Amino acid sequence: MTANGFETHDHKGCISDAMRSAEAICAERRLQFTPIRRRVLELLLEDHRAMGAYDILEQLAAEGLGSQPPVAYRALDFLVKHGLAHRIEALNAYAACVHIDHDHVPAFLICRTCKAVAESEAELSHGKLGQAAKATGFTIEKVVVEAEGLCPACAAEAA
Repeated sequence: MTANGFETHDHKGCISDAMRSAEAICAERRLQFTPIRRRVLELLLEDHRAMGAYDILEQLAAEGLGSQPPVAYRALDFLVKHGLAHRIEALNAYAACVHIDHDHVPAFLICRTCKAVAESEAELSHGKLGQAAKATGFTIEKVVVEAEGLCPACAAEAA
């Protein structure tokens, strides 16, 4: 299991790859990837941090793309609905999906100090929860896996 978000990588390449994938998914599904939806995804991709809707709205307003809360919430709802972003329940915030090329159960590692978020994948079919659901005939429709702690940089700084 790997977690994307804390390791050093080509971040510009990461953003451009994610945007190309998002464009392809929207084209394939015949979804409108409007300029505001596109910009919200770009904002989420800029740092591997979760952002609140009002933080996004503030940035959109500064760029002249809208200043009313529904602007941000509609874009975020679209991105989450189509698997391009995730809602981080513990932070009441959103993060870009780093695995948009396939269906998965996301698991989040959230730094309590800097709020950086790394996304990994939870494997339900092999875990206890998946086994319990299968044994009881329960159909899992949604799983939220969020772990809070310290990212490598904040852990090193604290040491």
